[in-house]
Amino acid sequence: MKVKVENYGSSDKIDVEDKNMGFVTYKVTELDSDSLKFLKGNLEGKIKVTDDALFITIFYDDEFFPFHTNEAKVKINDFIAREEIEMNVFLSSFLEDM
Repeated sequence: MKVKVENYGSSDKIDVEDKNMGFVTYKVTELDSDSLKFLKGNLEGKIKVTDDALFITIFYDDEFFPFHTNEAKVKINDFIAREEIEMNVFLSSFLEDM
């Protein structure tokens, strides 16, 4: 399984009802079909499957948004890598329940 941050920012940039939140969209690839179906059916958030890739969009209140700090803006690649690792660990543990 590979996890990449595809997009992030303020929800006013995407088509959602609540425009006052931050969001992160993760692209998850290299999943077998059973894992893909399990994640699609059991995860919360905005979920989309395209060409065997799972796209997960998570919404955050401003205080919890991982990219809102000045430090994140200076070290953005470090923060993106950390988000990808954390989501990979979360999804791996989630799949253990499958």
